[in-house]
Amino acid sequence: MDTFEFVPSPAQLSWTFGGAQAISRLRPGTALRLWTEDAFSGLLHKNSHLPGERIRNGRFNPQTGPFHVAGAEPGDTLVLHIAELTPARDWGVSTLVAGFGGLTSTDRTATLQDPLPERTWIYQVDPDAETIRFEAAAGEFTVDLPLAPMLGTVGVAPQGGEVRSSLAAGAHGGNLDTPEMRAGVTCYLGVNVDGALFSVGDGHYRQGEGESCGTAVEGAMNVTLVVDLIKGGAPAWPRIENDAYLITLGCARPLEDAWRVSQVQMVNWLSELHGLDRLDAYQLLSQISRTPLANVVDTDYTVATKVPKALLPDRPGYGGAHRRMREIAARL
Repeated sequence: MDTFEFVPSPAQLSWTFGGAQAISRLRPGTALRLWTEDAFSGLLHKNSHLPGERIRNGRFNPQTGPFHVAGAEPGDTLVLHIAELTPARDWGVSTLVAGFGGLTSTDRTATLQDPLPERTWIYQVDPDAETIRFEAAAGEFTVDLPLAPMLGTVGVAPQGGEVRSSLAAGAHGGNLDTPEMRAGVTCYLGVNVDGALFSVGDGHYRQGEGESCGTAVEGAMNVTLVVDLIKGGAPAWPRIENDAYLITLGCARPLEDAWRVSQVQMVNWLSELHGLDRLDAYQLLSQISRTPLANVVDTDYTVATKVPKALLPDRPGYGGAHRRMREIAARL
């Protein structure tokens, strides 16, 4: 198995999906060991550091990549299996960013009230206990929370030559901010341009569903991925598979439209896997789906629709790609 290791310099980080030159050309079946910077480029590492004072030009979510996958063409399916995610620092950071978040005035939720003030929390990581420590900014309250590493951004170059900010999400993936994007999952993305040009980043040491304040516990991450390619079969929106669930993602505003996208995509996937009429798949989905919120703060919200595999006949998606990728990852 080919293995590619890469730690980007600051100059090699990208800030968009699309519009950037590939870092390297990879063959399907390659294992990647990558390092990703945190959403704030490592610039916030004290409680006194505020985003508005230290982040320039609105640059959030630096990406590691993009990577060109040999043979990938529009209409193909890019397969990314996340084998391992481990914190690359002994601290993480979360903030209130001015004019950003689910419970403050923003440019899209305009009110006569001023936005909440900026504030920063530093979380200490205990790798042995696999916890992070929350310490209240006002008071003596502390609590240790389990580490739950995930990637906030996973995506490919969009179609039509479009260039999207690494803060945005859509059919290409991008800033999905779903806790489902963790070690052990296989992500399926539709290829839009030759080579796919995929990037990853925005590591979170932990994030609640919805990402209420707009930031998770952001942290640099050591990432082990396996990349593969399936000719044809491109999903219209990102799909995720783990040992227990099939998961579809939808991104839009208002929130109910993000939910609708994810539901329609699951109807389509159930139809594909089980040969169901769309209305039969719709009826079945209505009785077995779970719909956790991924985020309700980004430029477009993200909703996940999950279906438990245990309730359905065993019909492996994409020719059993998830099982195959798990076996490859186990040998790394």
